[in-house]
Amino acid sequence: MGIETSIEMLGLLMFGSLAVLLLIGVPMAFALGSTACIFLFLFGTPQMLNMLPTRVFPFMTDYQLSAIPLFIFMAAILEKAGIIEELFDVVYKWLGGLRGGLASATVIVCTLLAAIVGVVGATEVTMGMIALPAMLRRGYDQRIACGALLAGGTLGILIPPSVMAIVYSVVAQQSLGELLAGSVFPGLLLSGLYILYITLRCTINPRLGPPLPVEERVSFAEKLRLLRKTIAPILLIMLALGVIFFGIATPVEAAGIGTFGAVFVCALHRRLTWITIREASLATLKATAMVMWIFFGATLFVGFFILKGGQTYVAQQILGTGLGAYGLIILMMVILIVLGMFIDWVGILLLTVPIFLPILKATEFGGVLGLPGVDPKDVALWYGVIFIVNMQMAFLSPPFGYSLFYLKSVSPPEVSMATIIRGAFPFLGLQLLGLTLCIIFPGIVTWLPRLLYSAG
Repeated sequence: MGIETSIEMLGLLMFGSLAVLLLIGVPMAFALGSTACIFLFLFGTPQMLNMLPTRVFPFMTDYQLSAIPLFIFMAAILEKAGIIEELFDVVYKWLGGLRGGLASATVIVCTLLAAIVGVVGATEVTMGMIALPAMLRRGYDQRIACGALLAGGTLGILIPPSVMAIVYSVVAQQSLGELLAGSVFPGLLLSGLYILYITLRCTINPRLGPPLPVEERVSFAEKLRLLRKTIAPILLIMLALGVIFFGIATPVEAAGIGTFGAVFVCALHRRLTWITIREASLATLKATAMVMWIFFGATLFVGFFILKGGQTYVAQQILGTGLGAYGLIILMMVILIVLGMFIDWVGILLLTVPIFLPILKATEFGGVLGLPGVDPKDVALWYGVIFIVNMQMAFLSPPFGYSLFYLKSVSPPEVSMATIIRGAFPFLGLQLLGLTLCIIFPGIVTWLPRLLYSAG
């Protein structure tokens, strides 16, 4: 028999120990796994120890998770193919003559890349090396240049294909196809808000984002000629997503098709070498291993907490606040925002979704301000998308927002971390606005999945 203790004390000890391990620099995967194993041994029973293999093995054999390494490999191959530089060159030439045009071009290219690769790090680092120097050379304000890059880069976790959507669909037992479809309009909404903000700011104060000098602009005929460079990435987007949305292939099969397409594009650019394949494979191995180890650690951590009555305790505390349906969702969003300042999104998803989602499924969302609410069968889908929108904020939130460090790693020396953080704040506000709109107008999330999957 393990040591007897109250669920309140157990929760305090477990999450306190996890916080200490993270603060002293222990990687998230090992912090979760080691904490879970120690508490299983000290406070569990011999029967609970059986949870180790029974919770880990299903993840090791889950078919949908095989899409993760495929999409990551796809991103790594495209990065080596030079497709990102070509996309930016085209949009740069088309929009460079407008106020704030280069920053808007950066957001557009990040949106297109999000629809191809679904990985934040690859987009953030590569665009940071290409777009940031270009904007700074043209006299752009450092904060608006950094903010456009940061916000645009985070679209990779929302716009399909999205690794976060894959993980959520497995944990929540939600249709991945519906989740990917539900993420399309929120992603485009946020992209549009970023471009609108940049355009308004630079129209009011042209010094923030001056247009290209007349002598550096290209003719309309040249712009049309440049569009040929966008054919390959657009076809790749249509191939990878079209086969999912039209029911031709499952998301995993689409990931395989998209990966083959990315390899073909890389060969088309004459950059498909053994070195390229080796580097892309190693990057895929590292990223996939990190996600899976966090999976294993978090499922043990949360599983033990639930077995000891943690889920019931947390549900009682949240419901005990007396808040209505939308008060509950706001409280959960605040908790996620705070967690996002300190913890990786994979850990947050695996720690909170098993506890929050059952509460939400038992709650009726009848709408606010006389607007339509959420159909009970759509709650898991709706929450999944607003969870992902919320997690975009985690990438920009100091002190540990990953995108802040991605961008700093490739920024010129004159761009300080303080400048990068200040540049992120207006876009954090826009992400919060997008999150609010998705909560108030759930049709932004649910309309397209219902159209494509109406039989479900």
